[in-house]
Amino acid sequence: MKLLIVVDFQNDFISGALGFPKAELLIDKIYEKIKIFKDNNDDVLYTFDTHHEDYLETIEGKHLPTIHCLKDSWGWQLPEPINTLSGYKITKDTFGAADLLTFLKNSKYEEIELVGLVSNICVISNAIIAKTASPHSRIIVDAQLTSSFDEELHEKALDVMTGLQIEVINRGKNNEI
Repeated sequence: MKLLIVVDFQNDFISGALGFPKAELLIDKIYEKIKIFKDNNDDVLYTFDTHHEDYLETIEGKHLPTIHCLKDSWGWQLPEPINTLSGYKITKDTFGAADLLTFLKNSKYEEIELVGLVSNICVISNAIIAKTASPHSRIIVDAQLTSSFDEELHEKALDVMTGLQIEVINRGKNNEI
């Protein structure tokens, strides 16, 4: 069995407070990837970056003083049409999802693939959690279905993941978006 983890693919990272043009170009491709997994009866899990009114007082808020992904706001939601597709949901208040570790710890997934945003922050954090929780699973990041507002950091994150034995697929194709 396989698992697709869609990391923080929320409106605020696509076209909202922290959005950037490349993120918007991923919507249709991520939607198609999710449909492939669902059509094959594989699991899909969504992580939701989740903040509250006190965000600017948090450590993250002090380093990134842009209010985003306030629980239940438009920016916190998945974009159309991805929001119509079901799956497991994990909320998190920092880069990596601690509940993902618990979710994966006793799982028997042969492959765990990650897509979503942002490659050099939350995608890499959750890929490392997946590798830690499920060391015998093949952990994959699809470079064509993740991106960053900073192309240099994106490429460095892909390099680091490769060094951690996380398989990065479709590398070099990211610029085709």
